[in-house]
Amino acid sequence: MLDQLLNFTFLNKAASFSIPDILAALGFSFVIGLFIFMVYKKTYIGVMYSSSFGITLIAMDLITTLVILAVSSNLITSLGMVGALSIVRFRTVVKEPLDLVYLFWSITSGIIVGAGLIPLAVIGSIAIGCVLFVFVNRKTADTPYVVVINCDDENAETQSASMLKNHTKKHLVKSKNVSKNGIELTVEVRLKDSSVKFINDLLTINGVSNAVLVSYNGDYYM
Repeated sequence: MLDQLLNFTFLNKAASFSIPDILAALGFSFVIGLFIFMVYKKTYIGVMYSSSFGITLIAMDLITTLVILAVSSNLITSLGMVGALSIVRFRTVVKEPLDLVYLFWSITSGIIVGAGLIPLAVIGSIAIGCVLFVFVNRKTADTPYVVVINCDDENAETQSASMLKNHTKKHLVKSKNVSKNGIELTVEVRLKDSSVKFINDLLTINGVSNAVLVSYNGDYYM
């Protein structure tokens, strides 16, 4: 009687996976996810590091592997999985564009491992990790900066622009705010060298009340 109750019909329609196969797939997925996490941690260039995002990369790899194993087992399962995943929306704001690379990398490796192409997942992950190590941590001497200058009059503005021209490779006025209190200039500059002493020299100009240098990490054109 108990055997008849436990003999569910839908269990017979699913493909059978051996426990060693499942553990092997999850094991390879975990190792690759851990590698992705380590690459993300070593190449992170922001200020506010999120450990939860790194753990998400590992979990995403494991979950995707399970999904692919389930989808590959049965046609009905795959259609149901597509319908279920179509209602899922990722609404978390990604602050760093590079984070999308790691998310896609984690999902892709999970798909490949779930499909049984483990050598492709391992070799591909190593290649991607090496590329990210080389290019993300690469330092550039042509770092853009933004200079904010408060001038009392047009004469001080002209002298400030002349000094910026002499001490930088390139300068571009991003904004100019004129009020009764004076003129505020926001200028994007490329330094000739690593010295920022010219900011101190700006204050020696008669009519310049304030000068601020800010590192600029946004997108820009050459």
